[in-house]
Amino acid sequence: MNYRHIYHAGNFADVIKHIVLMRVLDYLKQKDKAFFVLDTHAGIGIYDLDADQARRTAEADDGIVRVMAHADTAPDAVRAYVDLVRGFNRGDEWRTYPGSPAITHSLIRDQDRMVVNELHPDDVVTLEHHMGRDDRVRVEHMDAYQVMKAMLPPPERRGMVLVDPPFEVTDEFSRMTKALIDAHKRWATGVYAFWYPIKDPRVIARWHNDLADTGIPKIMAVDFMTRPASDATRLNGSGLVLMNAPWTLESELNTILPWLVSTLTKGAGSFTIKHLTGESS
Repeated sequence: MNYRHIYHAGNFADVIKHIVLMRVLDYLKQKDKAFFVLDTHAGIGIYDLDADQARRTAEADDGIVRVMAHADTAPDAVRAYVDLVRGFNRGDEWRTYPGSPAITHSLIRDQDRMVVNELHPDDVVTLEHHMGRDDRVRVEHMDAYQVMKAMLPPPERRGMVLVDPPFEVTDEFSRMTKALIDAHKRWATGVYAFWYPIKDPRVIARWHNDLADTGIPKIMAVDFMTRPASDATRLNGSGLVLMNAPWTLESELNTILPWLVSTLTKGAGSFTIKHLTGESS
């Protein structure tokens, strides 16, 4: 309840997470049939990068700012992301960064639907203001894992769940594992994306093993390191665990991520894509 994403908006982790979000939504839009998106830790939706909180950390300088500065050399998927961010700003002077709710809202069609959930009592009010009045959008104020139980399975039977915890509790990884197991029982065909920070790679390896032991098929882990993980007290990277990722995503990431390594880490970083489970259990 102390976490406020404004301190981290537009950082390297947001860049990767939001590009992946856009790629999944683009894949879902290839069929006319409606889809559903659940954003469990939505934040406030739109962020002012000139706000004191954002400038205090200046994390966007090593994220979206670098991407914007080198957009002319970017792969098509990254350029689409850049164009979307620019759409929230005026001319060449930009200060606004769209969070995952705003990105999703920009991309869904008339027939699609989204639920954005935020537990922080102040942030959910701001989120409601930013999302405006739209019959396709529902704002909830619940525990993230409870909202997954409440909203799944959706009547659309197609769609995505984005889980982006603040990691304020020590058992967040085990909570995510339990949430994925329960969600798979409720809605086995949905696309799931679980974000996580990477400090100590040994912790991540144990969690990946726990996920593999669930026997749930089609689980893939995408890790992006900004530096070698020599200090387990620092944020050395971030990752996404994806279940039922679009079949096109891995090949797209093999084009996107090398460019991001070069642009965001000046070549000092790295990425890995690992299949934790196969096509069937």
